[in-house]
Amino acid sequence: MRPLSEFGAAEAKRVRAVLTDIDDTVSSEGKLTAAAYGALEKLSAAGLAVIPITGRPAGWCDMIARFWPVAAVVGENGAFWFSYDHRQRRMKRWYFASDAERAANARKLDAIRDEALVKVPGCAVSADQAYRVADLAIDFREDVAPLPDEAIKKIVAVFTAHGAEAKISSIHVNGWFGKYDKLTTTLKLLQEEFGMSADDARAGVVFSGDSPNDEPMFKYFPLSVGVANVNDIAHLIATKPSFITAKRSGEGFVELSERLLALRA
Repeated sequence: MRPLSEFGAAEAKRVRAVLTDIDDTVSSEGKLTAAAYGALEKLSAAGLAVIPITGRPAGWCDMIARFWPVAAVVGENGAFWFSYDHRQRRMKRWYFASDAERAANARKLDAIRDEALVKVPGCAVSADQAYRVADLAIDFREDVAPLPDEAIKKIVAVFTAHGAEAKISSIHVNGWFGKYDKLTTTLKLLQEEFGMSADDARAGVVFSGDSPNDEPMFKYFPLSVGVANVNDIAHLIATKPSFITAKRSGEGFVELSERLLALRA
């Protein structure tokens, strides 16, 4: 990973969109600071499409799409994207799976939930599970005492034994049924809503993140940036981001925003 100081002006000037994880990338210790929110506003005001790409639930993403200075949001690790048109006061929603498919998957996820809670003492169902439409989030450090890597791997193993996909974020293991992830849905969103081909996206998108579930994004986008706390779990990420900030979490995102805007100016 190269220091963010090596992110060049030529690269910055071709950027059309800034994609970012939320937890521990824009947020810091579970809080959204004024500086980090201000960075989102400044990027949007500069004409860039700001798009959070998160594992957080549909209920949160509806609010984010409506109230944050963003062009769209991808949620539940790619289960859907939402985009709010403020002039028409209309939310556009795209889901990977149909209502019937999601209902059937929910029953299978209930069995995984019950098994994980028994096999991995100390884990819990995420507090935001009630607002999810497609996945199951098992908490290993947000509202419970942090669990060791071995326990996290056991949670993943429960999901995979049932044929589910499973990804590790900075706070949860998220699992679902369906062949999608943050990247596949992001590329569909960029094509349908912003007219960006896959090649356009590789050249014109910056992505920032910090977790193993961000790895497909790190691998695809040459202009990928890890906030400094990505080093905490670098051993779990095979393909690491191209650049890394000096500061952690939201302060790292502010650092990226300031450098990007300065280079473009």
